[in-house]
Amino acid sequence: MSTDKTNQSWGGRFSEPVDAFVARFTASVEFDKRLYRHDIMGSIAHATMLEKAGVLSADEREQIVANLKDIQGEIEAGTFDWRVDLEDVHMNIEARLTDRIGVTGKKLHTGRSRNDQVATDIRLWLRDEIDLILGEITRLQEGLLGLAEAEADTIMPGFTHLQTAQPVTFGHHLLAWFEMLSRDYERLIDCRKRTNRMPLGSAALAGTTYPIQREITCELLGFEAISGNSLDGVSDRDFAIEFCAAASVAMMHLSRFSEELVLWTSAQFQFIDLPDRFCTGSSIMPQKKNPDVPELVRGKTGRVFGALAGLLVLMKGQPLAYNKDNQEDKEPLFDAADTLRDSLRAFADMVPAIKPKREVMREAALRGFSTATDLADYLVRKGLPFRDCHEIVGHAVKYGVTTGKDLAEMSLDELRHFSDQITDDVFAVLTLEGSVNARDHIGGTAPNQVRAAVQRGKSLLATR
Repeated sequence: MSTDKTNQSWGGRFSEPVDAFVARFTASVEFDKRLYRHDIMGSIAHATMLEKAGVLSADEREQIVANLKDIQGEIEAGTFDWRVDLEDVHMNIEARLTDRIGVTGKKLHTGRSRNDQVATDIRLWLRDEIDLILGEITRLQEGLLGLAEAEADTIMPGFTHLQTAQPVTFGHHLLAWFEMLSRDYERLIDCRKRTNRMPLGSAALAGTTYPIQREITCELLGFEAISGNSLDGVSDRDFAIEFCAAASVAMMHLSRFSEELVLWTSAQFQFIDLPDRFCTGSSIMPQKKNPDVPELVRGKTGRVFGALAGLLVLMKGQPLAYNKDNQEDKEPLFDAADTLRDSLRAFADMVPAIKPKREVMREAALRGFSTATDLADYLVRKGLPFRDCHEIVGHAVKYGVTTGKDLAEMSLDELRHFSDQITDDVFAVLTLEGSVNARDHIGGTAPNQVRAAVQRGKSLLATR
């Protein structure tokens, strides 16, 4: 029998070293080393629990903790030697600990497995990422509220089917995005609750024979609950899938937001101007100012959708408990979190600097018969059935298309041609201001309702 040794912690079972290509192919250290801080955090809590359980002495625990902190310093200083042959972040840190303190370092892994260790690390990492993302959502919402308050009276066309529908205020439109982000925030808060459950102590799959006290590590690591089944504890990745689902919805919202910004900055709309620092030019067309930030966010949305699909496919055929397949969970999860956080950051920086072109917006709202519904509502208040009013106004719009006149530009005699119920008070409802002011209820576009919604939004953010 060969006496060759592998340099992995599990080498005793094997009679020959792992093939060099296989070692590289199966290693995860190049991407999971970003978990180093959470791995060390979990190891410190585990060592503290082992001391309380009588598995480690106080001196051993102090030696382990002090050296783990030193190792973290080495990593953050860039002097740590990451080794592919040690496979992952966990074994790299453990091997370095053993190099520093010898046999005591080998005691750290008592009562745990890399299976529950990595499941714990990912949850700790994702918990922190969610907190950072929630902060960026709040910052973006603060920017939206400030801009909405400043533009509560600014009138623009509202669209359905990308056709002019009814006048709205720019502030009201901005607050629609605020509502989307509020739901995103709620989803991530809910996801965080299920992420914040501790699998440590599940060991490889069945638990451990050592007298561990999981309540201690749970409290030290700030988890809200302990996983109730060791098989599920090591193999569950629902929390990662749930995060990617919530991230996908949030990115979908940002993509819709991006699409409108791209349209609005175009020469065909000219509703807004974005600061130069968020745009780029063309290498050949000197007049171009391209809205690259919203375009790129719109494009990056597909990456997050892909991460969600990838994780669902990854998990769908796995039997209990842990399988090597799960090594593939990290890169899509990492990428989804990075993409969402960076996209939110870009928008939070950009949105407060949006410059609306108020006169262009107003002129656009005057086109397309945007007050046609107001005329129909006016006739309803005169006692006519709505369906009859709808037909009357349809004929008036047809006349306007033929003559090139908006409803507000027609004379009273012209309007009375379509209904003798129309009197000179009609012009109050055909103005843009009259139209938006008439939508004076919670959720409506009236400027005073926009300002009230801004205050409600500010109160909501103050409770976070």
